[in-house]
Amino acid sequence: MESPHNNTSKDPGRRRPWVVGISGASGTPYAASVLRGLLAAGEAVDLIVSRASRLTLLDETGIAFRDAHWRADLREWLARGGDGKPSAFPVTEADLADVRYWPAGDLAAGPSSGSYPVKGMLIVPASTACVAGVALGLSKDLLQRVASVTLKERRRLVVTVRETPLNGPTLKHLVTLDEAGAVVLPASPAFYAGATHIQDLVDFVAGRVLDAAEVPHGLYRRWEGELRGGSKEEEAPDAP
Repeated sequence: MESPHNNTSKDPGRRRPWVVGISGASGTPYAASVLRGLLAAGEAVDLIVSRASRLTLLDETGIAFRDAHWRADLREWLARGGDGKPSAFPVTEADLADVRYWPAGDLAAGPSSGSYPVKGMLIVPASTACVAGVALGLSKDLLQRVASVTLKERRRLVVTVRETPLNGPTLKHLVTLDEAGAVVLPASPAFYAGATHIQDLVDFVAGRVLDAAEVPHGLYRRWEGELRGGSKEEEAPDAP
């Protein structure tokens, strides 16, 4: 029998979600933007929120993510902008219809098995502790276990590491993940897209994560080989 917190309106035999794992690193707005992008693209999502990430989420947004009320808490979180303002994005119950949530301590969850059909996994953000755990194959919680399964099944794994500076052991762990087939994608926003708001910088990183997953989006302005010479606000045509 399926857990009551894992409702989905689609046939589970045909459903192939992206697993989104959120670790304890700073950068919860990146995760929110990736989740909004996946849902906007019509992708199913399986969500794993680590215990450490709940403290970060509470600190960065004021939202206490609770297992028993995960849907309401997720909706409130996704509605917030990168600057922390509430109700910056419209999020309805229908938008979350194909999201499943798995507690981080549930090592018997569906995605813990390679036979559970998924497209891949996106870890956003990834702490250095998470990076180490995945690189060493520790599987100390569901997030790390699913990452290990993703690698062994040769599925797409995107690791959005968010830390600076990086020490030697972490750099070695990132090389290990790269050699294992993961995409190591630092949370490094660019400025050529004409950012005028913190949300633009957040969306650039989130867009690069979705690019690595080959999920279509319109989160940032792509480079087209031409110098723009200014921000978005300076792109308006001259008045006649």
